[in-house]
Amino acid sequence: MQSPFPRVRGAAGVRSLPSLHVPAAVALAAGLAFAAGAQAAPAAQLGDTVVTATRTPQPLADLVADVSIVDRETIESSGATGVADVLARVPGVEISRNGGPGTTTSVYLRGAEQRFTAVFIDGVRMDSQTTGGAPWEAIPLGLIDRIEVLRGPAAAVYGSDAVGGVIQIFTRKGEGPAQPYVGVGAGSHGTYKAEAGVSGSAGEGRAVDYALGFEREISDGFNARPIAGQNPDKDGLRRSSVNARVGLQIDPRQRLEGTLAAADTNAGYDTTPLGNDDRALHRMHALGLNWRAQWSDRYTTRVSVTDSRDRYETRPSPYLTDTRLRGYLFQNEWREGGHLFTAALERREDELRNGAIDGDRSQDALALGYGFTSGPHALQFNARHDSDSEFGGHSTGSIAYGYAITPQWRATASAGTSFRAPTLYQRFSPYGVASLKPEEGRNTEVGLRWAQGASSASVVAYRNRVKNLIVFGAAGPCQDEFGCYANAGRARYQGVTLSAQHALGGVQLRASLDLQNHRDEDTGRQLARRAKRHATLGADTRIAGWTVGSEVQSSGRRFDNAANTFVLGGYTLVNLYASTRVGQDTTLLARVDNLTDKDYQTARTYAQAGRTFYVGLKWAPR
Repeated sequence: MQSPFPRVRGAAGVRSLPSLHVPAAVALAAGLAFAAGAQAAPAAQLGDTVVTATRTPQPLADLVADVSIVDRETIESSGATGVADVLARVPGVEISRNGGPGTTTSVYLRGAEQRFTAVFIDGVRMDSQTTGGAPWEAIPLGLIDRIEVLRGPAAAVYGSDAVGGVIQIFTRKGEGPAQPYVGVGAGSHGTYKAEAGVSGSAGEGRAVDYALGFEREISDGFNARPIAGQNPDKDGLRRSSVNARVGLQIDPRQRLEGTLAAADTNAGYDTTPLGNDDRALHRMHALGLNWRAQWSDRYTTRVSVTDSRDRYETRPSPYLTDTRLRGYLFQNEWREGGHLFTAALERREDELRNGAIDGDRSQDALALGYGFTSGPHALQFNARHDSDSEFGGHSTGSIAYGYAITPQWRATASAGTSFRAPTLYQRFSPYGVASLKPEEGRNTEVGLRWAQGASSASVVAYRNRVKNLIVFGAAGPCQDEFGCYANAGRARYQGVTLSAQHALGGVQLRASLDLQNHRDEDTGRQLARRAKRHATLGADTRIAGWTVGSEVQSSGRRFDNAANTFVLGGYTLVNLYASTRVGQDTTLLARVDNLTDKDYQTARTYAQAGRTFYVGLKWAPR
């Protein structure tokens, strides 16, 4: 019988890990957040420009939304093996993974389910029409130049899915003379990486810019499910990925750009009895074509055509699901002094091939926005109406206000609604119910931010209630006797996020702390795989030509199931890293993750890596 939970593999019992009460790392994070000051984007500076909040470029200092930025330098020094590992160090983000690299990975933004985060790669929407959500385990980290994380619903800008927030990934962009790079690395568990690429611009007036990159990663992995009755083999990874971006500046006011990001992943996992080599074959691509034209000093348009694919197959157990998304966007921007008016027409087309399902649907939308900035005041209003070919129309809206109390202090408040359309699998599989309604959210939040020089601070409190939550329940109106999907749930996501960075002498300190209470409103139980508290603390400095640093990640106790009967113990991880120049153009990076060799799980019965080492060399002429 086909599982009602695509890409999620079940697990048998295992002893629980010891419960963790808030360790020193959490206390330090809290103290730093209040005493030193924090900012929503630990890797960003207030002079940075972001586009995710409203789909238009905005200075970070003027934002009313709660946004973090992760830049290329942070990604490279992290030594992380996947995108989710980098995101786990961002305030408001938790992850769970079914084993080692390349296995099913979930990202919870402000505690919201995986499907409640809208994910884009260079403006191309990524999603699965099975259980929903982006295929985090398939997105290659090495090709990423920058990540913007928007916490809080943004359905009034992006439509379906943006219930918990939006994560936008950007690949490299070329500028200036040709800049090649080559990198190699090796680490624990037979891990090897190789990358190469080139970026730059050419032609008269540097009218053509380009970036091309390749990455190959292999790993023997480790036994992802060390329990009785499971295959004790190592669950390794093989991945090849490529990104390309070409831009043409037609004239000073018009730009044409094409982007591509693609990856082919072959990862091992354990779900069948001894003797089988279970493999998950994952292919993804994000392809986009954009034309931006500035018709006057006031009026700008953007036209985008995008295509994405998420193909997942398992062997020897036969399972195949294939999602294709196509998007069309026509956006208009009109600036009048401190006023910005936006209007967008957008169409999204979804296709799913999964067993007997061979279906498609479309959503057409009109989105309007208004932004105003004057002196200490900032106002943002958005409204959107989506018309779905299957279930009809749905309207969303949001309003946000910011006030600069002083040049250093800024207060914000916002409210917004959101929705997530049921997937084609949830409606038309043997477990599906065609009459499912969209899941609907209502969010309110307030924030206070402070910044002065290299120090900054923020605290954001939020509450997001979702009704018509789609859950898998008892047998009912669907075709299968095992169970059916139903709009039977209500959830409440609420919490406080503090984050901080502060320069103390020659040491750069950063910290974040999330205190949260994400619950099922019908049962009062804690939502699965989400802790009541998690924190990060990091520090780096320069010593004798080396950049050295450490970071601590800490998470409290969680439950692995909705009934709160299976406990996932809390854990604290300590990571160390160092880098230095070897010659003029070569950088050496060394990293130790999970220094104390902590035994922990983020999904029941699935092991996580113990102490690991990684050393890499990268040549990039300057």
